[in-house]
Amino acid sequence: MIPAALTPPHATPAPRWQQLWRDAVRDPRELLAMLGLDAAASGMSDAAAAQFALRVPRGFVARMRAGDPGDPLLRQVLPLDAEMQPTPGFALDAVGDTLARAGQGVIRKYRGRALLVATGSCAVNCRYCFRRHFPYGEETAAAAGWREAVGLIAADPSIDEVILSGGDPWSLSTPKLAELTDALAGVPHLRRLRVHTRLPVVLPERVDEALVAWLRALPWPVTVVLHANHANEFDDTVDAALARLRAAGATLLNQAVLLRGVNDSVDALAALSERGFAAGVLPYYLHQLDRVQGAAHFEVDDATARELHRALAARLSGYLVPRLVREVAGDPGKRPL
Repeated sequence: MIPAALTPPHATPAPRWQQLWRDAVRDPRELLAMLGLDAAASGMSDAAAAQFALRVPRGFVARMRAGDPGDPLLRQVLPLDAEMQPTPGFALDAVGDTLARAGQGVIRKYRGRALLVATGSCAVNCRYCFRRHFPYGEETAAAAGWREAVGLIAADPSIDEVILSGGDPWSLSTPKLAELTDALAGVPHLRRLRVHTRLPVVLPERVDEALVAWLRALPWPVTVVLHANHANEFDDTVDAALARLRAAGATLLNQAVLLRGVNDSVDALAALSERGFAAGVLPYYLHQLDRVQGAAHFEVDDATARELHRALAARLSGYLVPRLVREVAGDPGKRPL
């Protein structure tokens, strides 16, 4: 990673969220020390960290429970020895992104939609990430000023929705996002914009005045699909960021991943749906784990997943129950379980 340059005298200072991004914890031992935990006892792995680096904002660390090696937020980010164990059936490209490539940073899997891999950067590196082995250096739609990506969308009238993904698209500066959406505004058949992002949860300061102004000015309805896996990921700062997004007219949905040791209980899943709804977010998907190399220790078997989902549906109102799905390469949509 290229180190951030010092701000020249009299230059406009970087937005606060960018400074918080730079200040993220990157050393697993520092993270464990902040929580009063022992590295050896935690199963922390230097080899796993070298393969897929730790990155977690300090505000997210503040929501973790000190002294608890099983904290559900810590488990999502701490590199473990288990990641280095080869597991049959787990692959580098777990969901067929390579086969679905339609152009530079453009993925076409489902009718009417084009997904743009806007960037490879994330504010937090989740250990179960299905794109943890993705070749971001070669495959980002932002290359060459978005020209290939926008040209592909403009040339195909069947595309009426663009999905910004990554990495995390809101890791890009707001002017860079505006550069893309200004270009897309000239495509007459686009009707909707969707953003898949974890930043409002892990770095809520990203939802600043500039981002809100950009959202308000967009010519399409905007759906922001968040990613939170546990109720403890929400706090007052997240609530405030989500309120700003709603005030800008965005529809807020949440997609979670079913993760062993994180949210694999009815109580945890119910609390996630209820806490998200209290913050103005509707549950959308509960994904079965994408079988990417390094994530096998998070897997919950299908029978258990179905039983958890049935119990969740028996407990909560229907609008609070996410759809239990799996992404299968080549399928025309998410596969219900």
